[in-house]
Amino acid sequence: MIHRRTAVALVASPLLLSGCGGGAEAAPNRPDDSRPAVVPAAGTTATPTPESSTSQASGIPGLGPRTTAAIPEQAEQVVVASGRGENSPLSTVVLYERDDTAWQPGAHWPAHNGRDGWSDHHVAGDLRSPVGVYGLTDAGGLLRDPGSRLPYHQSSGFYSPGTGFEGEPLEGSFDYVVAINYNREPGTSPLDWTRPLGASRGGGIWLHVDHGGPTHACVSVAKAHMKELLRTLDPDRHPVVVMGHADWLAQ
Repeated sequence: MIHRRTAVALVASPLLLSGCGGGAEAAPNRPDDSRPAVVPAAGTTATPTPESSTSQASGIPGLGPRTTAAIPEQAEQVVVASGRGENSPLSTVVLYERDDTAWQPGAHWPAHNGRDGWSDHHVAGDLRSPVGVYGLTDAGGLLRDPGSRLPYHQSSGFYSPGTGFEGEPLEGSFDYVVAINYNREPGTSPLDWTRPLGASRGGGIWLHVDHGGPTHACVSVAKAHMKELLRTLDPDRHPVVVMGHADWLAQ
């Protein structure tokens, strides 16, 4: 079901090389390749910009002034995915929550990102995760809602068969997901196929359950940590993810 939203018909889709997942609600006469590139919508910042600067976010360790400037002023929850290196698939995820005086960190969780590391110009199939600051507005999964505060869409379209880059089974990877608002339409199911920047720029970039190896472009953490994120991320606190390798984040 889709909570707090009118249900829509969705079609199951296979794992896509352009990202870790992707979906289905594409209009039959509006292929992504025909859509002109546009400026990302609110919550989908691809590159830090000083116009969105907020001094309230300055206390997050590891984030430099340029990256900090991209965090929307209203954001009170920030998931930081810090990669070990530009070409590394290994990263760490920390959820920061802002109180009246400072950003308070949660636990540090080991994570995977794209097999070939990170990119500041992600394209479909490059096996790199896009760096940037992106909204987190929608969730879903193969399993029933564990108590998500974000709108949650349960669907068989989240089934993930096959094996990963290191031969590990992918089954269960999409038991729980949070859509990262890179090249997608916020306010829709993670399975929605709308790509505002066009299909060539990839899509289906999610936070999802770790399968023990690199991803196509997503960020993955353990299943228990995904459940914790779903129960903690609050749309009223305008959560975002800040993601990239450590050197990029420090700029």
